[in-house]
Amino acid sequence: MKRVPRFIEGKPIATVLKWQLYASAASTLIAGLWLGRHGALSALAGGLVNVVAGAVYGLVAARSSSKTNRSVGDALIAVMRAEAVKIALIVIQLWLVLVYYKQLMLGPFFGTFVLTVIFFSMAIFVRERGDVTVKR
Repeated sequence: MKRVPRFIEGKPIATVLKWQLYASAASTLIAGLWLGRHGALSALAGGLVNVVAGAVYGLVAARSSSKTNRSVGDALIAVMRAEAVKIALIVIQLWLVLVYYKQLMLGPFFGTFVLTVIFFSMAIFVRERGDVTVKR
């Protein structure tokens, strides 16, 4: 049986992307019930901006770190490269949505955007399997 490669390696990134998707879905549902179709689409767009950027961040970080010798400096460069790509992607996506979606509702859009940014920053609290804290 052939093993299918995982899209995102690492539990922290995969877990945070799930959290972002759940938060985006909840915000979309709430905005849709409260503000209608364009409220729901605005909330969905705000969440997807960070979900897409976070997924690309995970791919770039994994790809960059697998090519290097895995020293501390190489790991730092990989994370910085991934962060630069993520920020550029966020700016481009924000610009595209703000320019081309004429019925955009700013409250649900930026509310969901900020919520998903907060969830991405929580990746530091997610542990890989097998991580053990040693007490001294």
